[in-house]
Amino acid sequence: MKEKPHVLIVTPALADANNGNWRTASRWSRFLEAVAEVKIARGWDGAPCDAMIALHARRSAEAIARLRAARPNCPIALVLTGTDVYRDIEENEAARHSLQCASQLVVLQPDALDRLGPAERTKTRVILQSAPRLRRGTAVRSFNLVAVGHLRDEKDPLTLMGAARRLPAHTPIRIVHIGEALAPELGEAARRTMAECPHYRWLGGLPPDAARRWIARARALVHMSRMEGGAQVVIEAVRAGVPVLASRIGGNLGLLGTDYEGYFPAGDDAALAALMERFAAEAAFAARLKAQCAPRESLFTTSAERASVRRLLRDLLAPP
Repeated sequence: MKEKPHVLIVTPALADANNGNWRTASRWSRFLEAVAEVKIARGWDGAPCDAMIALHARRSAEAIARLRAARPNCPIALVLTGTDVYRDIEENEAARHSLQCASQLVVLQPDALDRLGPAERTKTRVILQSAPRLRRGTAVRSFNLVAVGHLRDEKDPLTLMGAARRLPAHTPIRIVHIGEALAPELGEAARRTMAECPHYRWLGGLPPDAARRWIARARALVHMSRMEGGAQVVIEAVRAGVPVLASRIGGNLGLLGTDYEGYFPAGDDAALAALMERFAAEAAFAARLKAQCAPRESLFTTSAERASVRRLLRDLLAPP
């Protein structure tokens, strides 16, 4: 029996981080385990491998550079997962070196292609992430809008809190905010907002299954990020039939489409509050957003992502 190839998935975050990079690494490992021996690690320890799949150009740069120097012919796929494609490859030399070292590049939605030069685009493919289809939960009696994401600057939790403060006291809207405070001052801001705005509730970090249940029961997902490669929670919402109120950034445009009507300018809490109020007050508008999300649901199936990831590995291992 032919021995399975050994594949190393390098990710800046492991299970304890409970973030997007870890979830992508874990999911791709499951997709490949039938056709490869897969190891997930934060770096390369010098052990032999037949191919490396590295997540994040800057944060995995050391592992990429070490493997390329030690084994020049070992194929490397670099997955551009967020801040690297929308910031680091313009500002960080190590991130740019990762692009040069990679045999293949992967972006998680098509808008990210526009951030790459012609030479990089020739070796780049789009792999859309996936989520299981979630059964639409029975909405609770209050008008819940759910936001899911750890409290850090790129996720822009302060815009959500600012929008909560702008809502009138009699609003039917209830904002449920899920995510660990990775910056203590943002946790303090969330606690102050809870104390001053009865319609805002911060739950802290939750296990992925519990967060998905909150999404499935919500009237809409609120996604405030300033920078995203392709947010898993947006995909989970679409797969649950839940519309999204999203910041107008490249990562969201690539997932929801440029014509989607549920955007607000990133960082604009007044615009987000107005969008929330319109969504709650106008049933036709809410129905239109749901209808716009529905055709995109089929893009995010597990079978499609699994086939794309296995195709990536086949191409990496193919003879030159």
